[in-house]
Amino acid sequence: MKRFIIILIILITLPSVAQQRITLEECYDLVIENYPLAKQLLLFETQNKLDAAVISTSKLPQLSLDAQATYQSEVIEIPIPNANIESLNKDQYRATVSVNQLIYNGGLVDASLKLKSAQLKTKQKQIEVGLYQLKQQINQLYFSILLTQESELLLNAKQVQLQAKLKEVKSGIKYGAILPSSDKILEAELLKISQQFQELESNKTALIETLASLINRPLDASTVFQNPLIETEFQKELNRPELALFQLKKEEIENSESLIHKQNSSKLVGFAIGGYGNPGLNMLDNSFQPFYTIGIKLNWNVFDWNSNKKQRESLTINKDIVDTETEIFKLNTNIELNQQQKEIDKTKAFITSDLEIINLRKEVLKSADSQLKNGVITASAYITELTNLYEDENTLVKHKIQLQLAKANYNVIKGQ
Repeated sequence: MKRFIIILIILITLPSVAQQRITLEECYDLVIENYPLAKQLLLFETQNKLDAAVISTSKLPQLSLDAQATYQSEVIEIPIPNANIESLNKDQYRATVSVNQLIYNGGLVDASLKLKSAQLKTKQKQIEVGLYQLKQQINQLYFSILLTQESELLLNAKQVQLQAKLKEVKSGIKYGAILPSSDKILEAELLKISQQFQELESNKTALIETLASLINRPLDASTVFQNPLIETEFQKELNRPELALFQLKKEEIENSESLIHKQNSSKLVGFAIGGYGNPGLNMLDNSFQPFYTIGIKLNWNVFDWNSNKKQRESLTINKDIVDTETEIFKLNTNIELNQQQKEIDKTKAFITSDLEIINLRKEVLKSADSQLKNGVITASAYITELTNLYEDENTLVKHKIQLQLAKANYNVIKGQ
């Protein structure tokens, strides 16, 4: 018998133990981890490695193979009588292998690598900004689900109260204390409550499915969404990823300036050419000969019509544009914070008055309950007062959820 009781207790408690729970912070983490945009982080990193490898190859020896066969209408002739110098063939052949090794280019390769690294950081931060902006969408869905949960609890309490009142009314009708058909009014109201349950359940399911798609985790109506305790610090200091993005954009521009500046630097290259052809380097030897040439060459673009300078001036303007964008972002964000703070203050005032209204409604309903038992009022009048209390309690719940949502949005806007 004891064994049976233990098994029964396990079977009863198992569903509640296995019931899935989720928090708002977990939703934040999951959307950052699983949203498709996050996959671009790895793609950008892989792409950057490939680009960096391509740039680095310019430091390695460059090998090229050339071959040509030509026929000339005229060739060089030596106008010396009886010199016995054979004229060159009009058909000529040459095959060469060239090796070029970069010795110095003013740090152009390193500057290019730094620019690619800065571009990668900017792209990664842009992804972070995009994922961060999903937090407000998560807030809206999460707290809407919480509101449906709380509304269901209130509606269930109203249903239980009406069911108990229906039993009392039927008993009063039986003994002639209450007017006939009063029970029908209560039964009709209970049917309305069933419809309201269906509507709440449908809305909740839609919200949960949307949230599950965003965070890529299976959720259902049995999932418990924990009501977070959110604290806010009303201060203007921002910690948004967009501010870091603006700074990275400026660093990227500075790296571009450095690269452009080095493009006019002198370039020193060592080279070696080996080949086989007819003629070779000795133009007087009309036969196939091997040959080679080794050397060093310097290239320096001394004058470019101020093209380099103008490019750098254009980039300086881009930095000023980024500074302007930063100021605009801070201004708009502080305006949003101010609006959210006013929303928080307003909702707190509503909650205070909601509590006072509910206390008054409870007194009115208590009086209506006594009057219904004594047949002084009809069931319709009682339902009106009960509905008034339910709607005011629902308003209180709505304002509490709105307060939590406003606090959560404030923290997201501030970057907390």
